Amino acid sequence: MKASVIGTGRMGQGLVKILQGHVPNLRWGSRSKEKAEGLIRENGYTGVAAADIGEALDSDMIIHSLWFRDVLPWAEAHRDRLAGKILVDIVNPFTEDFSDFTTEWGESAAELLQAHLPQTKVVGAFKNTFFRVFDNPVLDGLKSDVYVTSDDAAAKASVLELLRGIPFRVLDGGALNNNRTIERMTLFERELAIRYGFYPNVSFRLFGLRDGI
Repeated sequence: MKASVIGTGRMGQGLVKILQGHVPNLRWGSRSKEKAEGLIRENGYTGVAAADIGEALDSDMIIHSLWFRDVLPWAEAHRDRLAGKILVDIVNPFTEDFSDFTTEWGESAAELLQAHLPQTKVVGAFKNTFFRVFDNPVLDGLKSDVYVTSDDAAAKASVLELLRGIPFRVLDGGALNNNRTIERMTLFERELAIRYGFYPNVSFRLFGLRDGI
């Protein structure tokens, strides 16, 4: 299965950092292919190819790192190209100042994206992971958790398999509607991290589960 990461911001760079070496022939898509090429050279990544957006959309699995304000218009614009593919959604629907949500209580970004793209298999992942955690997913010997969610069991299984071996503990997070909780807990953990002085090195870790389950 061919996979692409779209976006060269902090989250896109973090995703490529932990996926390169684990995902063969990874494509890194950007509006500026030259920027992706420069980042690949700068970091010495191997097995990663820069791509424009059109080339990145040729993959079977696309992991976007767009802001929520941009992702629904982007999805609409590429609806036909995304049909039948797996789209991994990492976004949280925060307001511009991170004070609240742009979704209602009974909604999540992942569910809205799935509603906009009924022919696409939307999978949620990395929503609880802030950009700094990609630099060091293991703290005091404990791996940060990644919760993988979807209403399509086969698509979720494909993402779980793709992420096998990355330096996170990757867990089956159930259905897409669980992102209503995950997305809101992510804003809460940000508030706590700022209050206690360790933002942005913040993520989730569920105790009581063994690694390698």
